[in-house]
Amino acid sequence: MEVKIEKLVYGGEGLAHHQGSTVFAPYVLPGETVSATPFETKKKFVRAALERVIAPSAQRIAAPCPYFSVCGGCDYQHIPYEQQLKYKAEILRETLRRLGRVEWAGEIVTRGSPAYGYRNRAQWKIRARDKDAAGSKRAYDIGYFRANSTAMCAVDRCPIVSPLLERSLRTLQVALAAGELPRELREIEAFANTTDTKLLLTATFAGFPAHADEQAAKLRALIPEIESLVFHDPGRERMELEGPGFITCEAAGETFRVGHFSFFQVNRFLVDDMVRTAVGEESGNAAWDLYAGVGLFSLPLARRFSRVIAVESNPAAASDLEQNASRAAGIIVRTTEAERAIERMKEKVDLIVLDPPRAGLAQGAAARLTKLGANRITYVSCEPPTLARDLAAILQGGYAIRSIDLFDLFPQTFHMETIVKLERGA
Repeated sequence: MEVKIEKLVYGGEGLAHHQGSTVFAPYVLPGETVSATPFETKKKFVRAALERVIAPSAQRIAAPCPYFSVCGGCDYQHIPYEQQLKYKAEILRETLRRLGRVEWAGEIVTRGSPAYGYRNRAQWKIRARDKDAAGSKRAYDIGYFRANSTAMCAVDRCPIVSPLLERSLRTLQVALAAGELPRELREIEAFANTTDTKLLLTATFAGFPAHADEQAAKLRALIPEIESLVFHDPGRERMELEGPGFITCEAAGETFRVGHFSFFQVNRFLVDDMVRTAVGEESGNAAWDLYAGVGLFSLPLARRFSRVIAVESNPAAASDLEQNASRAAGIIVRTTEAERAIERMKEKVDLIVLDPPRAGLAQGAAARLTKLGANRITYVSCEPPTLARDLAAILQGGYAIRSIDLFDLFPQTFHMETIVKLERGA
C-alpha cells in the first residue's frame, strides 16, 4: 500500500490512513509518502513494514549504524537529533491529552543527551550458526534481536553504547568467531560504571560450563575492565560469582553500589541533571521514595529531609539500597511492594517520589496515593501511556501539575523519561 505519513506516535511508528483504516509504519517521518506492506490487520488499524520511501522528508538523514532498521534497538536514526527532541515533546503532550485527558498548556522542558555513546548497559544475545564464513566449523553470533522478532541480528558495533561497551562487544565477537568461549553461552549483560572504566558482566548459559573458573579467567583476560563476573544457568538455578558482586557509580554528588541484578539509569550523561531536577529543590521533614531501586533519589533526599522512607521490592536492589542508605542519616529501608506501602502508610509526608516500572502504578494505587495528603508528588516515568493514566487519577485526587520535564535518556529510540511535579491544591 502507498500512504502519506501524518505524524509520529509513541512506539516509534508513523501514523497514516488508508481505506478507512489507521496505518502504523516504522522508520518514517511526517509528510513522507511511503510504500508499506501490512503484516497485522485488525478491524480499524493496520501494522505495516516499511518497503520504500517514495517521497522523503527534507529532514531525513542517513543512519550511521549499518544495522539500523534490521536490529530492533533504535527507531530514529533517520531523524536529526534536535528534531527527535521536538517530536518526543509533541508525542508526550499528545499522549497525556489523548490517553489521560491531561491538558498541559505549559512548557515541556526537554533535556537532550549526546546522541550516541550514551548507554552504560547492554544485553547481547548469542546464538549458533550452522557454519562459520569458511564453512569449516560451527560458529556463534553476538548481537540483538531483529525488530519485532526473536531472530538474531549479528553485530560487530553499536554506536549508542559507551566506548568501553563497544570495545567489549567487538572483543566478544572476535572470541566467539574463534571458538574461544563456551558453546553453552547464550547471553551477556554488561554494565559500565560512571567513568566507563569498570564492568559488571553477567553471563547466562544453557547448561553450566565445565571448568567455570578457567572460563572466567579467559573472559577477564579478554576484557580486563571486568570488576565483577557472574555465571548464571537459569535452567538449573545455578549461579557463581567471581568478584565483589557490584561496582560503584556516582550521581549528583552521591556514590552508589550497584549489583548485577539491580537497576540503574542507563544514560551516563543525564543522571546528574535528572536527580537534581527530581529532588534537588525539595526540602521538608519527611519524604517517601517509592520504587527506590539502589537509592538514586533516596540519598539526595536525605540531605534535605529529616526522614526518608525508601521502598523497594526487588531483593537484589534492596540489598544495594541498604548498603547505600547506611552512609546517610535518616533513611529507613522497607523491602516491600510500593502498592502495599501506600496501603499501609499512616504518617503525612511533605513529598512522595515515585519511579515505577513501565506498567506504572497498580490499579487503584494512584487514587489511594492522593488520599495520603502529601503536599507534593514527583512522578518519574519511563512510559507516557501509563503516566497519562496515573496522572489522570492523581489530578482527580486534588493535585495540579507544577512542571513537566522530558529527559531524553534514550536517543535514537522512541523511549523517554518524564519527571512531573505536582502540588496539592495548587
